[in-house]
Amino acid sequence: MIIRIVKMSFAPEKVNEFLQLFDSSKQQIRNFEGCRHLELLKEANQKNIFFTYSYWENESDLEHYRNSALFAGVWANTKILFNDKPQAWSLVQHTLVT
Repeated sequence: MIIRIVKMSFAPEKVNEFLQLFDSSKQQIRNFEGCRHLELLKEANQKNIFFTYSYWENESDLEHYRNSALFAGVWANTKILFNDKPQAWSLVQHTLVT
């Protein structure tokens, strides 16, 4: 399982536009092959910083999504709303060996 976290900072006047975009595309992303979970989180003390938090079955499913027409369209419409460079992390659960 891959956990993908993307931090995005938007121009304050563009937040509502982003929220509408996310709302209109979230089901398509959630239904994309390999996506097991998707949610949107907002930074507690800043109204213009958001995180997407998603679970992907494996790295190849995430890469397939990132190379898809769906991602290209959503990302093209999202990145024009940024006021700072986004940050992204792909994580796996750490298991201690005893």
